[in-house]
Amino acid sequence: MRYEERNGVAWVTLDRPEVHNAFDMVMMRELYECWRGLRDNDDVNVIVLTGSGDKAFCTGLDRIAENVGATDHTEGLGRRGATPMHTDDPCDWLPPKTAAELWKPVVAAVNGMACAGAFYLLGEVDIIIAAEHATFFDPHTTYGMPAVFEPMSMLQRMPLGEVLRMSLMGAYERMSAQRAHEVGLVQEVVPADELIEAARHVAEAIASQPPLAVQTTTRAIWYAQELGYRQALDVAKTLVQLGLDKDSLAAGKELFDSGRRTPWRLR
Repeated sequence: MRYEERNGVAWVTLDRPEVHNAFDMVMMRELYECWRGLRDNDDVNVIVLTGSGDKAFCTGLDRIAENVGATDHTEGLGRRGATPMHTDDPCDWLPPKTAAELWKPVVAAVNGMACAGAFYLLGEVDIIIAAEHATFFDPHTTYGMPAVFEPMSMLQRMPLGEVLRMSLMGAYERMSAQRAHEVGLVQEVVPADELIEAARHVAEAIASQPPLAVQTTTRAIWYAQELGYRQALDVAKTLVQLGLDKDSLAAGKELFDSGRRTPWRLR
Protein backbone atom coordinates (compact mmCIF):
# COMPACT_ATOMS: atom_id res chain seq x y z
CA MET A 1 0.00 0.00 0.00
CA ARG A 2 0.95 3.64 -0.42
CA TYR A 3 0.52 6.22 2.32
CA GLU A 4 0.66 10.01 2.47
CA GLU A 5 -0.71 12.79 4.64
CA ARG A 6 -1.93 16.28 3.78
CA ASN A 7 -4.30 18.78 5.40
CA GLY A 8 -5.23 16.47 8.25
CA VAL A 9 -6.10 13.59 5.91
CA ALA A 10 -4.26 10.29 5.47
CA TRP A 11 -4.45 8.88 1.93
CA VAL A 12 -4.19 5.08 1.97
CA THR A 13 -3.92 3.45 -1.46
CA LEU A 14 -4.09 -0.29 -2.09
CA ASP A 15 -1.22 -0.67 -4.54
CA ARG A 16 -1.28 -3.99 -6.38
CA PRO A 17 -2.90 -2.93 -9.66
CA GLU A 18 -1.44 -5.92 -11.51
CA VAL A 19 -3.86 -8.15 -9.54
CA HIS A 20 -6.68 -5.61 -9.24
CA ASN A 21 -5.47 -4.62 -5.76
CA ALA A 22 -6.19 -8.05 -4.30
CA PHE A 23 -4.65 -8.38 -0.86
CA ASP A 24 -1.78 -10.70 0.04
CA MET A 25 -0.12 -11.16 3.43
CA VAL A 26 2.08 -8.09 2.95
CA MET A 27 -0.85 -5.80 2.18
CA MET A 28 -2.91 -7.24 5.03
CA ARG A 29 -0.15 -6.69 7.53
CA GLU A 30 0.51 -3.17 6.24
CA LEU A 31 -3.17 -2.26 6.50
CA TYR A 32 -3.42 -3.63 10.02
CA GLU A 33 -0.35 -1.68 11.11
CA CYS A 34 -1.69 1.40 9.33
CA TRP A 35 -5.02 1.32 11.15
CA ARG A 36 -3.30 0.77 14.49
CA GLY A 37 -0.82 3.57 13.86
CA LEU A 38 -3.52 6.05 12.87
CA ARG A 39 -5.15 5.74 16.29
CA ASP A 40 -2.27 7.69 17.83
CA ASN A 41 -1.44 9.98 14.91
CA ASP A 42 -2.72 13.39 16.00
CA ASP A 43 -1.81 14.90 12.61
CA VAL A 44 -4.56 12.85 10.95
CA ASN A 45 -8.28 13.32 11.59
CA VAL A 46 -9.76 11.53 8.54
CA ILE A 47 -8.61 8.74 6.21
CA VAL A 48 -9.31 8.26 2.50
CA LEU A 49 -9.01 4.67 1.29
CA THR A 50 -8.75 3.94 -2.43
CA GLY A 51 -7.13 1.60 -4.94
CA SER A 52 -4.36 2.09 -7.46
CA GLY A 53 -5.34 2.48 -11.11
CA ASP A 54 -8.82 2.82 -12.56
CA LYS A 55 -9.91 -0.81 -12.94
CA ALA A 56 -10.40 -1.94 -9.37
CA PHE A 57 -10.72 -0.74 -5.81
CA CYS A 58 -10.05 -4.24 -4.46
CA THR A 59 -10.97 -7.75 -5.57
CA GLY A 60 -10.44 -9.46 -2.24
CA LEU A 61 -7.99 -12.22 -1.42
CA ASP A 62 -5.15 -13.00 -3.83
CA ARG A 63 -5.50 -16.75 -3.61
CA ILE A 64 -2.27 -17.54 -5.43
CA ALA A 65 -0.04 -15.23 -3.40
CA GLU A 66 2.67 -16.84 -1.25
CA ASN A 67 1.41 -18.14 2.13
CA VAL A 68 -2.17 -17.03 1.53
CA GLY A 69 -4.54 -19.84 2.44
CA ALA A 70 -2.06 -21.81 4.54
CA THR A 71 -3.75 -23.98 7.15
CA ASP A 72 -0.87 -24.94 9.42
CA HIS A 73 1.31 -22.91 11.78
CA THR A 74 2.78 -20.76 9.00
CA GLU A 75 2.14 -17.08 8.56
CA GLY A 76 -0.68 -17.75 6.12
CA LEU A 77 -4.17 -16.32 6.17
CA GLY A 78 -5.64 -19.56 7.51
CA ARG A 79 -3.03 -19.95 10.27
CA ARG A 80 -4.52 -21.87 13.20
CA GLY A 81 -3.64 -23.83 16.28
CA ALA A 82 -4.37 -27.44 17.14
CA THR A 83 -8.10 -26.93 16.60
CA PRO A 84 -10.01 -24.80 14.06
CA MET A 85 -11.34 -22.65 16.91
CA HIS A 86 -8.37 -20.28 16.58
CA THR A 87 -8.25 -19.71 12.83
CA ASP A 88 -7.12 -16.30 11.58
CA ASP A 89 -9.33 -14.55 9.04
CA PRO A 90 -8.92 -11.28 7.13
CA CYS A 91 -12.03 -9.94 8.83
CA ASP A 92 -9.80 -9.45 11.87
CA TRP A 93 -6.93 -7.86 9.92
CA LEU A 94 -8.50 -5.50 7.40
CA PRO A 95 -11.56 -3.63 8.72
CA PRO A 96 -10.46 -0.43 10.49
CA LYS A 97 -12.89 -0.72 13.38
CA THR A 98 -12.47 -4.44 14.02
CA ALA A 99 -8.69 -4.36 13.59
CA ALA A 100 -7.98 -1.21 15.55
CA GLU A 101 -11.17 0.30 17.00
CA LEU A 102 -10.35 3.27 14.80
CA TRP A 103 -13.04 5.94 15.12
CA LYS A 104 -11.43 8.51 12.87
CA PRO A 105 -13.78 8.61 9.85
CA VAL A 106 -12.74 6.60 6.80
CA VAL A 107 -13.91 7.72 3.34
CA ALA A 108 -13.67 5.08 0.61
CA ALA A 109 -13.08 6.27 -2.96
CA VAL A 110 -14.13 3.26 -5.05
CA ASN A 111 -12.38 3.50 -8.40
CA GLY A 112 -13.54 0.32 -10.16
CA MET A 113 -14.42 -3.25 -9.21
CA ALA A 114 -15.11 -3.95 -5.54
CA CYS A 115 -15.82 -7.58 -4.85
CA ALA A 116 -15.48 -10.45 -2.38
CA GLY A 117 -13.01 -9.55 0.38
CA ALA A 118 -13.26 -5.86 -0.54
CA PHE A 119 -16.39 -5.89 1.59
CA TYR A 120 -14.27 -6.51 4.70
CA LEU A 121 -13.07 -2.95 4.10
CA LEU A 122 -16.24 -1.34 2.74
CA GLY A 123 -18.34 -2.78 5.56
CA GLU A 124 -16.47 -0.65 8.10
CA VAL A 125 -15.74 2.60 6.29
CA ASP A 126 -17.98 5.56 7.09
CA ILE A 127 -18.66 7.16 3.70
CA ILE A 128 -18.38 5.61 0.24
CA ILE A 129 -17.90 7.68 -2.90
CA ALA A 130 -17.84 5.75 -6.17
CA ALA A 131 -16.73 6.48 -9.70
CA GLU A 132 -19.47 6.03 -12.28
CA HIS A 133 -17.82 2.88 -13.65
CA ALA A 134 -17.47 1.19 -10.23
CA THR A 135 -19.18 -2.17 -9.74
CA PHE A 136 -19.92 -4.32 -6.70
CA PHE A 137 -20.32 -8.11 -6.61
CA ASP A 138 -19.47 -11.22 -4.59
CA PRO A 139 -18.42 -14.28 -6.65
CA HIS A 140 -17.96 -16.74 -3.77
CA THR A 141 -20.91 -19.01 -4.53
CA THR A 142 -20.04 -19.26 -8.22
CA TYR A 143 -16.71 -20.83 -7.25
CA GLY A 144 -18.16 -23.21 -4.69
CA MET A 145 -17.49 -21.14 -1.57
CA PRO A 146 -20.01 -19.78 0.90
CA ALA A 147 -20.21 -16.02 1.26
CA VAL A 148 -20.29 -15.52 5.02
CA PHE A 149 -18.27 -12.67 6.51
CA GLU A 150 -18.81 -10.38 3.52
CA PRO A 151 -22.63 -10.36 3.51
CA MET A 152 -22.71 -10.17 7.30
CA SER A 153 -20.63 -7.03 7.04
CA MET A 154 -22.65 -5.54 4.20
CA LEU A 155 -25.89 -5.98 6.11
CA GLN A 156 -24.68 -2.98 8.12
CA ARG A 157 -24.97 -0.89 4.94
CA MET A 158 -27.49 -2.50 2.58
CA PRO A 159 -31.08 -3.83 2.70
CA LEU A 160 -31.49 -7.55 3.32
CA GLY A 161 -32.82 -8.35 -0.14
CA GLU A 162 -29.96 -6.57 -1.86
CA VAL A 163 -27.37 -8.42 0.22
CA LEU A 164 -29.06 -11.74 -0.53
CA ARG A 165 -29.25 -11.02 -4.24
CA MET A 166 -25.62 -9.93 -4.51
CA SER A 167 -24.40 -12.90 -2.47
CA LEU A 168 -26.51 -15.55 -4.18
CA MET A 169 -26.06 -14.31 -7.76
CA GLY A 170 -22.31 -14.67 -7.41
CA ALA A 171 -20.37 -13.77 -10.56
CA TYR A 172 -23.55 -13.69 -12.68
CA GLU A 173 -24.43 -10.11 -11.79
CA ARG A 174 -22.68 -6.88 -10.82
CA MET A 175 -24.27 -3.96 -9.03
CA SER A 176 -23.63 -0.64 -10.74
CA ALA A 177 -22.48 2.43 -8.87
CA GLN A 178 -25.85 4.04 -9.54
CA ARG A 179 -27.75 1.08 -8.10
CA ALA A 180 -25.40 1.02 -5.11
CA HIS A 181 -26.29 4.68 -4.56
CA GLU A 182 -30.02 3.92 -4.83
CA VAL A 183 -29.87 1.26 -2.11
CA GLY A 184 -27.71 3.36 0.22
CA LEU A 185 -24.39 1.53 -0.08
CA VAL A 186 -22.78 4.50 -1.85
CA GLN A 187 -23.28 8.10 -0.76
CA GLU A 188 -22.11 9.83 -3.95
CA VAL A 189 -21.40 8.84 -7.56
CA VAL A 190 -19.09 11.00 -9.66
CA PRO A 191 -17.24 10.78 -12.99
CA ALA A 192 -13.97 8.88 -12.64
CA ASP A 193 -11.83 11.98 -13.14
CA GLU A 194 -13.65 13.71 -10.25
CA LEU A 195 -13.40 10.86 -7.73
CA ILE A 196 -10.29 11.97 -5.85
CA GLU A 197 -11.45 15.57 -5.70
CA ALA A 198 -14.85 14.49 -4.33
CA ALA A 199 -13.16 12.38 -1.67
CA ARG A 200 -10.77 15.21 -0.84
CA HIS A 201 -13.64 17.67 -0.40
CA VAL A 202 -15.47 15.41 2.05
CA ALA A 203 -12.37 14.31 3.95
CA GLU A 204 -10.85 17.77 4.37
CA ALA A 205 -14.19 19.27 5.44
CA ILE A 206 -14.54 16.66 8.16
CA ALA A 207 -10.87 16.95 9.13
CA SER A 208 -11.23 20.72 9.65
CA GLN A 209 -13.64 20.18 12.54
CA PRO A 210 -12.72 19.40 16.17
CA PRO A 211 -11.41 15.79 16.27
CA LEU A 212 -13.05 14.84 19.56
CA ALA A 213 -16.49 15.89 18.36
CA VAL A 214 -16.02 14.09 15.04
CA GLN A 215 -14.74 10.85 16.56
CA THR A 216 -17.39 10.76 19.27
CA THR A 217 -20.09 11.34 16.65
CA THR A 218 -18.68 8.50 14.54
CA ARG A 219 -18.64 6.16 17.53
CA ALA A 220 -22.16 7.12 18.55
CA ILE A 221 -23.59 6.37 15.11
CA TRP A 222 -21.91 2.96 14.94
CA TYR A 223 -23.15 2.16 18.45
CA ALA A 224 -26.67 2.96 17.29
CA GLN A 225 -26.17 0.65 14.30
CA GLU A 226 -24.83 -2.21 16.39
CA LEU A 227 -26.91 -1.96 19.59
CA GLY A 228 -30.61 -1.87 20.25
CA TYR A 229 -32.13 1.61 20.24
CA ARG A 230 -32.59 1.83 24.02
CA GLN A 231 -29.12 0.44 24.67
CA ALA A 232 -27.64 3.04 22.33
CA LEU A 233 -29.46 5.85 24.14
CA ASP A 234 -27.99 4.67 27.43
CA VAL A 235 -24.49 4.73 25.93
CA ALA A 236 -25.22 8.17 24.43
CA LYS A 237 -25.36 9.77 27.87
CA THR A 238 -21.76 8.78 28.47
CA LEU A 239 -20.63 9.72 24.97
CA VAL A 240 -21.99 13.25 25.32
CA GLN A 241 -19.85 13.77 28.41
CA LEU A 242 -16.75 12.22 26.82
CA GLY A 243 -17.19 14.17 23.59
CA LEU A 244 -17.46 17.67 25.06
CA ASP A 245 -14.26 19.69 25.06
CA LYS A 246 -14.09 23.21 26.53
CA ASP A 247 -11.62 24.51 23.94
CA SER A 248 -13.66 23.19 21.02
CA LEU A 249 -16.87 24.60 22.47
CA ALA A 250 -15.22 27.99 22.97
CA ALA A 251 -13.90 28.00 19.40
CA GLY A 252 -17.32 27.01 18.09
CA LYS A 253 -19.05 29.79 20.05
CA GLU A 254 -16.51 32.31 18.78
CA LEU A 255 -17.15 31.21 15.19
CA PHE A 256 -20.92 31.45 15.60
CA ASP A 257 -20.80 34.82 17.35
CA SER A 258 -18.55 36.25 14.63
CA GLY A 259 -21.35 36.00 12.08
CA ARG A 260 -19.11 34.09 9.67
CA ARG A 261 -20.70 31.00 8.20
CA THR A 262 -18.95 27.94 6.82
CA PRO A 263 -19.01 27.73 3.00
CA TRP A 264 -21.25 24.88 1.90
CA ARG A 265 -22.45 23.19 -1.24
CA LEU A 266 -25.73 21.53 -2.11
CA ARG A 267 -25.46 17.78 -2.81
